[in-house]
Amino acid sequence: MALSRHVEHHFKGSERVRDIIIGMSDGLTVPFALAAGLSGVANATSKIIITGGLAEMAAGAISMGLGGYLAARSDAEHYQAERATEQKEVDTIPDVEVAEVEQVFQSYGLDKKQSNTIAKELSLHPQKWIDFMMRFELGLEKPDPKRAFSSAITIGLSYIIGGLVPLTPYILIHTPGSALIFSVVFTLIALLIFGYVKGRFSGTHPFLSAIQTAILGGIAAAAAFGLAKLIS
Repeated sequence: MALSRHVEHHFKGSERVRDIIIGMSDGLTVPFALAAGLSGVANATSKIIITGGLAEMAAGAISMGLGGYLAARSDAEHYQAERATEQKEVDTIPDVEVAEVEQVFQSYGLDKKQSNTIAKELSLHPQKWIDFMMRFELGLEKPDPKRAFSSAITIGLSYIIGGLVPLTPYILIHTPGSALIFSVVFTLIALLIFGYVKGRFSGTHPFLSAIQTAILGGIAAAAAFGLAKLIS
């Protein structure tokens, strides 16, 4: 009887998806809240709201993208520093490092003899030995060297795309009050869709994620609108 080849399907774009979620979530909520807040100001025109919204989108995209770049760079620098430390320890105190490898295997249920045999065999391959320690002792994965630039671009573009949703009605409709209604509807729909997709990728309940995302975005916009009304 022929056995069918088992193929495992695992999602491998978690970092890119995380960047999209970071950028899109802020892009949908912050410009939405700003536009709603400006709509609550007396004598506010669509031009003022659009100008303010576009300025915020530019500043937000740059700020968020720069934050993603610096975070990815920090992760890469941290990995290299920890790897250099492991390299030094392998060169100077190999017995201690072998014992640490044994402890890792024992934590997975292997006995001392089995762990010692595997640890000593692994020590014959210094670079793979260090790779093992980085992953299983320190819990660090080697970062993609292009990660910093890619993260910055992904987060920045996601922020802009998200921000265009609440601002588009103000571009198409010249009456702020009417534009606000369409902005609320479009953005809440976008938040529901975004929350659902985010839930699917993050492993949480999609419908619960959709509702939570829409509620949080709505609260932010309502607070900004109410505060602007109060001040004006």
